Amino acid sequence: MENLKLCESDYRFMLVVWENEPVASGDLVTLCAEKLGWKKPTTYTVLRKMCEKGLLKNENTIVSSIVSKEQVQAFESENFVERAFEGSLPQFLTSFLGGKIISEKEADELKRLIDAHREE
Repeated sequence: MENLKLCESDYRFMLVVWENEPVASGDLVTLCAEKLGWKKPTTYTVLRKMCEKGLLKNENTIVSSIVSKEQVQAFESENFVERAFEGSLPQFLTSFLGGKIISEKEADELKRLIDAHREE
């Protein structure tokens, strides 16, 4: 799944696709010019690269994703926790929360998520 690893500009490009798919490639050029400040050749170069990686498809000039935003986010999150916190989710949460106070609703949601993923 190493193909899910994206640099910042590739991720921003994928966000444009995810938000607008299915999208005509010509419209994608316009969207990338507006949102990313890219010229037409840059958009087509990145589009080709994302298709080669198996993340997007461009059929009859209609671009759509093969991989979901959630899949890429899960991959990136897991790699970040592994790299920065040696895979320790508790260490990540401790660092992330720092001195922040979370609401009762947020705490309940975190408890619910933990319970849903707990080993039996």
